[in-house]
Amino acid sequence: MKSKTQLFLDMWEEARTRFTNQLSNITQGDLSKKLLPAPNSIGFLIRHIGDVELLFAKNVFGVREVKVIAKTVIAQKDTGEWTNLAELLEYVEYSYQTLRSVIEKQQEEDWEATVTTKEFGTRTKAEAFGRIVSHTIHHSGQMVIIKKYGA
Repeated sequence: MKSKTQLFLDMWEEARTRFTNQLSNITQGDLSKKLLPAPNSIGFLIRHIGDVELLFAKNVFGVREVKVIAKTVIAQKDTGEWTNLAELLEYVEYSYQTLRSVIEKQQEEDWEATVTTKEFGTRTKAEAFGRIVSHTIHHSGQMVIIKKYGA
């Protein structure tokens, strides 16, 4: 029987394939695509997913040594700087490995511990975990539509 930690890890990784399966089909030219009047490009969304994964590791799971400058969250808009595919892919691999490592270290009782963030208030770690899963899927869906219909 799998532990809660393994089940949550399996769920997150499976959901995250909605994002990662797209990455091999993204070209340098796709990064600046937007679907007007929406403000965000594919490059911005890739960076944003990485930013939020790192913030999640730091703020929800309490890993203070995670160094993140969440530029997409700070700017709160697409600044047009997310145009280097290799850098973006490296960044989201780093964010994935960082968050995965943190999840793997959770003990069964940790999932019932509460955390408080300004974004979603007080929740158990298990409840809060739903946010990172839904966040990545939400923006992955946006990426598909922008790639297909954006310019």
